[in-house]
Amino acid sequence: MATGRARLATMAWRNIWRNRRRTLITVFGIVFGVFMAVLFTGIGDSTYGQMIDHAAKLGSGHVVVQHEEYQDLPTVKKTVVHTAAVEEAARAIPHVTGTATRITGAAMLATAKNSQGTYFFAIDPTRESPETLELLDAKWEGEQLTAPDQKKAVVLGRGLAENLDVQLGSKVVYTVTDKHGEIVSSLVRVVGIVETGAPSLDAALCILPIDAVREDLGYAEDEATMVAVFVDDHRVARQVADALASAAPEGAVVLTWDEAQPDLAGFIAMKEGGASIFEVIIMVLLAAGIFNTLFVSVMERLREFGIMAAIGFTPGQLFGLVMWESIWLALVGLVGSVIAIAGPYYQLSTKGIDYSALIGDGAEVAGVAMDPILYVRIYPESAVMIAVAVVLATLASGLYPAWRAGRANPADAIRLV
Repeated sequence: MATGRARLATMAWRNIWRNRRRTLITVFGIVFGVFMAVLFTGIGDSTYGQMIDHAAKLGSGHVVVQHEEYQDLPTVKKTVVHTAAVEEAARAIPHVTGTATRITGAAMLATAKNSQGTYFFAIDPTRESPETLELLDAKWEGEQLTAPDQKKAVVLGRGLAENLDVQLGSKVVYTVTDKHGEIVSSLVRVVGIVETGAPSLDAALCILPIDAVREDLGYAEDEATMVAVFVDDHRVARQVADALASAAPEGAVVLTWDEAQPDLAGFIAMKEGGASIFEVIIMVLLAAGIFNTLFVSVMERLREFGIMAAIGFTPGQLFGLVMWESIWLALVGLVGSVIAIAGPYYQLSTKGIDYSALIGDGAEVAGVAMDPILYVRIYPESAVMIAVAVVLATLASGLYPAWRAGRANPADAIRLV
């Protein structure tokens, strides 16, 4: 049986090169289709991965531990306790690269000239790094809240500072409602102004030292509104969240980035859906081209198939012969794709394409600034999916031609000239 299959495979390999021009045109079509699929999938994998990482490092992380009601009603009254223990448990989980305890809430900022409502973002600056807080790599003017004596300090986004008409050294009063419902005000000095590249974020960004905010809100030393957890690959967020669930304090939940940021998740899902439709169209066109090659080849060789049937080839063997031809076309096309795409893929994955002229300055999605350099980086599972899709499309294209070859009648086929 194995020898028979090997003989059919060898015959099929020779058959596809009997009309070299037709085969090369078909292989070129496969290479082009694979290139387009890799391009669109790689852009999606890279761009959406960057957006998820940017959003995580600007807010609640890839995984977040927060009060079970905070997602629906984000107030400073909805807190989690034992944050240090949660961070310790999270850091022991594989793939976790960092953790951060943070407090977020509504505040009113006022100066002698203006006032504006916004959301504050309280951090422990001595424990943050660019791996957990991407703002540290943004454009800064002034300081980054790193000094121990900066409890009465604030960092503002560029847009918010302009709206309040303040500069470095200016005094600002922020007013919040503490966990008991009391209104509390505190005077702080502007020590830094940051520009993230996302206009909506810059117009609302207010960063405060977490220790000072804890005092104002009446929090315990290990109490906050969230514990953010950061991972080396956003695709393992669910795995990390499940592992961390047992360490969550009573009344707290563990959410992944897509659960904590549904707007961003919805945008990515919509874009991925559109890309998938385009890729399906590519595969359908690819299958149509392969079908045309195989069908024409079979119709030209009906007399040959009739003779083969007359000398003892079974319908199943004739069917298998044509299916082997489709398999060889798929494999040759995939090998050709790897060779042809390797160079362009390396360039696009390392240097990218600068499309800042198209999106302009400050392009953003759900408050996340978009990188003006477009990279193509495809996940291994996405590459496998494309290869499998090409093979399946090729096999599906060969079914009818193979069935037609298997039905060749020796008497009728031999009469064909």
